[in-house]
Amino acid sequence: MSTYIIAEWQRAANSRGAARVCLHGEFYADAVSRAYYAILHAAKAALQLRDVAAESHAAVKRLFGQHLVQPGLVEAEWGAMLGQSSDMRIIADYDVERAFTEVDAREACDRAEAFLARIRTLLLAGGLTPEELETHHG
Repeated sequence: MSTYIIAEWQRAANSRGAARVCLHGEFYADAVSRAYYAILHAAKAALQLRDVAAESHAAVKRLFGQHLVQPGLVEAEWGAMLGQSSDMRIIADYDVERAFTEVDAREACDRAEAFLARIRTLLLAGGLTPEELETHHG
């Protein structure tokens, strides 16, 4: 189980890094999209603590609420953040008429940072070690 959690966590960390690179490169829509994927993969890592696998974006949102928010393991604001980030990602990826600003991208990156910090705390409480959650790029 922990191997999959760690793999999802690494993917989350890599997406967070990619979001920051896009932000600094002024690729604002891409930063918003990558920030969402950081959140998505962190949520999938958290679900694995409960032995719950989710393949689709919609399933991750639903199962995150069901298995983590409803039992009180994670506060409701984090489930809402997952949903809002998902909505923004869809707009960023598919609505070519919507322009994203530096502020939009920075806020998305900041949300991803906060979400990953919260999930890191959950993963540590769930038995993973700080060493297992060290992030490596690549």
